[in-house]
Amino acid sequence: MDFDIALVLVSLTFISAAVLILDKLLWEKDRRIKQMDKMDQQGADLTSRERDAILADPVLVDYAKSLFPIFFIVLILRSFIFEPFRIPSQSMMPNLWVGDFILVNKFSYGIRLPVLNTEILDIGKPKNGDVAVFRYPVNPSINFIKRVIGIPGDHVVYRNKLLYINDQLIPQKMLGAYHGEGSGKKMDGAIHKSENLLGAEHDILMTPNKPDMSHLFFSLFFNNGDIDLVVPKGHYFVMGDNRDESHDSRFWGLVAEDNLVGKAFLIWFNWDMGQGLFWERIGSTIK
Repeated sequence: MDFDIALVLVSLTFISAAVLILDKLLWEKDRRIKQMDKMDQQGADLTSRERDAILADPVLVDYAKSLFPIFFIVLILRSFIFEPFRIPSQSMMPNLWVGDFILVNKFSYGIRLPVLNTEILDIGKPKNGDVAVFRYPVNPSINFIKRVIGIPGDHVVYRNKLLYINDQLIPQKMLGAYHGEGSGKKMDGAIHKSENLLGAEHDILMTPNKPDMSHLFFSLFFNNGDIDLVVPKGHYFVMGDNRDESHDSRFWGLVAEDNLVGKAFLIWFNWDMGQGLFWERIGSTIK
């Protein structure tokens, strides 16, 4: 079952705030009167501990007072500023490894309401080469991370493992055979290249002798045997850096602007299950 953290945070913040408001409007005055009466009845011999026990708030109110600020601050930070994610697959190697914990800038692509995901302030849009997190178009409850290849208006062609943007061949430079660490060892022997995507330089991997089958799936969505399209308004074409091991726009189509979550910018921790901790990953910027 998918776990909607945003919905949980909004619910907890709302419930704790409602308890505090109801207490202030309906319960507190009568409670204080009863507490003072009880103190008067027990006289002046009360110890400080007994006095504190009489004046203590009900458990529900006490929890609400303690937890509301925490829920509210976490909700604001996570919804409008930064959100953490964990990389679960090899699709963005060699730049993002399995087990990388990343931070995503939530306001890079506009301020959106939590849960509803409605944009309330247009701050910016994705650029070619951005590493973006978005809700998977096929199942929006799942978050995906890929590189933005084509923005609205771009003519994107991907044929024979070569990428063209607006009829310009995107240059690649051979770096040799790839040698991975941790779970990345599964990609040993892949072709390691550097790509300059309209000024955004990053590394990519290609798997030797693995045919590009994406056009077969792509034709189901776009009625075209090749990946050759102009990205429509409000949509983005995305691909993984591990080009032959990525499930992306070549297979399931475009990402709508409403599905955008934010721009990945920092690796703040790394834990590759079964492989250990790679300290050199911590603090690395994402490009």
